[in-house]
Amino acid sequence: MQRRAAIILAILTVLVVLLYQLRDVLLPFVAGAALAYALDPVADRLERLGIGRLTATLIILAVFLFGLILALILVVPLAANQVAALVASLPAMIAKLQAIIAERAGPLIERAGGHGALQELQSSVGNLMGQAVAWILGFLRSLWSGSQAVVGIVSLLVVTPVVAFYLLVDWDRMIATLDRWVPPRHRDTARMLARDIDGAITAFIRGQSLVCLILGTFYALGLWAVGLNFGVLIGLMAGFLTFIPYVGSLTGFLLSTGVALVQFWPDWVSVVLTVGIFLVGQFLEGNVLQPKLVGDAVRLHPVWLMFALLAFGSLFGFLGLLLAVPVAAALGVVARFGVKRYLESRLYHDGTPILAADATVVVAKPVPPAISKP
Repeated sequence: MQRRAAIILAILTVLVVLLYQLRDVLLPFVAGAALAYALDPVADRLERLGIGRLTATLIILAVFLFGLILALILVVPLAANQVAALVASLPAMIAKLQAIIAERAGPLIERAGGHGALQELQSSVGNLMGQAVAWILGFLRSLWSGSQAVVGIVSLLVVTPVVAFYLLVDWDRMIATLDRWVPPRHRDTARMLARDIDGAITAFIRGQSLVCLILGTFYALGLWAVGLNFGVLIGLMAGFLTFIPYVGSLTGFLLSTGVALVQFWPDWVSVVLTVGIFLVGQFLEGNVLQPKLVGDAVRLHPVWLMFALLAFGSLFGFLGLLLAVPVAAALGVVARFGVKRYLESRLYHDGTPILAADATVVVAKPVPPAISKP
């Protein structure tokens, strides 16, 4: 048992190190595998209707790519114009925020820090925000002009459909091959774990996608109704980033609040309405959408969820943020199974009898001896 555990731990360590070293080229392959995983139920349904696997795969990918290209043609120009306008207005927005801070908090800062404290604070904040804006603009320019970024975008658009095609065609065959590689005595356990992991990931992806769509629509319509500049863009972006827990709501809240202060000041009603939209959205997400659409599929404590996001994001960047919750859900299924087996093993009980609280003990009634007839 110890030797097997050491071998498995060594294999996992090598796998993690290899994935970390290759993290820059993983995105199109992971995207292709995720696309094949999501579309496999559709291919299975078409197969049951009498369509061959290859033909079903071609139909599915053709429809998917047509819809994606159509969406990009309609959405990308509008989104690009909105993003460019938002970036161009950042310096003026920052300057007005500084003026608002000086107007409202100036006397308090002067009393607390002495004469000149306000000017020093404004200078420090201005330099910090200026450096942040310059870094963001440089980062955005590098995304479009850097050769590595161009290669990454091209590989994502070209390699992903190819990987998805081959994986989708051979999906059932690959699953059957992996099933045959499992030792026969462990196949039932492996199949049970695979079903639990598949159920957790499928429920999370399906439910979280609906949550993103509903929240994105709610935020966009709400901010548009308030009259917030770039409200539709901020709302849709917040809804999309909701797929990464805590990131979407926090990003949208900070952006919308900053824009609302610059645009509506001193109209507190509009600022409060903007903040209220995100408070209502968070209430709906936490008390209605998540319980109804996602439920207990992930079954992870919020602290572990935040740790998974930070750890995977630190190791694999944006790809890690996307994979953090599904991978953590799969690891959670395996961990719960391991704990259950440990609690049932002799290693836990150490040869002592199992208490009634731990297991149900069935005591057989003694059978009276048969009485022979004379």
